[in-house]
Amino acid sequence: MTTPVCTSADSSQFTAYVRTKGPTLLRTARALTPNPADAEDLLQTALTKTYLAWDRIDDHRAVDGYVRRTLVNTRTSQWRKRKVDEFTTDELPELPVTGQPDPVEQQAQRDALLRAISRLPPRQRAMVVLRYYEDMSEVQTAERLGVSVGTVKSAVSRALGKLREDPELELSVA
Repeated sequence: MTTPVCTSADSSQFTAYVRTKGPTLLRTARALTPNPADAEDLLQTALTKTYLAWDRIDDHRAVDGYVRRTLVNTRTSQWRKRKVDEFTTDELPELPVTGQPDPVEQQAQRDALLRAISRLPPRQRAMVVLRYYEDMSEVQTAERLGVSVGTVKSAVSRALGKLREDPELELSVA
């Protein structure tokens, strides 16, 4: 059994319709699916279905509604047919032990350390940041801040002592 196809006169009407309404229909398809390529495929499928039904549509002024309904129905059918990658089992699979630290815990420790550094006096904070975050030597840090190397050594030593005693950091290390 063959599907009836539009006559040449109907075909030219359909072509004119697609040229006129194509961009609007594509916007509608993009509203139905987040991926632009999927939206183009959806529109193509809906237009193919419309083309096959073109001679059965009595009122060609109502074609917009027909195509939009076809878009929605086609998208719904695609959604229902989508592949499900989840399978039920009686037992939960064991998570692999990678030996890597928990990224959430690492971020929590990083945040606690930054808060502790922010509580240091400005001069000590600057020295700690330059020494350990900017990876500058004691000499470079002293030159940058315009102080002696001994001042950098003693200030950094006091700052590290305060960080070791910070209660928030003690909780996150344990």
